[in-house]
Amino acid sequence: MSLTLTTQDKITLRTAAYGAVTLLASADAAGSPHKAATAGSLALYSATGPVGHVLAEKKPGVHLEGKTVAAMADHVLPALTASMTLLTQQDPAVAGEFRHTVLVAVDAAARSHRGEPSPTAAEMTRKITAALDAA
Repeated sequence: MSLTLTTQDKITLRTAAYGAVTLLASADAAGSPHKAATAGSLALYSATGPVGHVLAEKKPGVHLEGKTVAAMADHVLPALTASMTLLTQQDPAVAGEFRHTVLVAVDAAARSHRGEPSPTAAEMTRKITAALDAA
């Protein structure tokens, strides 16, 4: 089955994926947020298949707004759930690929500094995973 994604669908997918990395980097500001954001973004940019094509598009429209982590989470977590719902309806295998890609990027961001992820990063990872699984 091939995907039929509107421009808005693609923006939602990119907002969800890059937003998850941004949330993790912002939630663990005591570490190195720039390293976390870079590691996570590189993981997303390395994605392949239909998900990789959407994430690699350099189109405007991704909105990662919010002055606080809570404000960003209010936007990103529902986008993760919406992305999974949309992809599951069209192709469950692609939905699984999207979920795996986001979790690899989140893991890369969390491991960007030496040592174990902080409790804050672990909790944000739990929230991101829950949003992905809520669909």
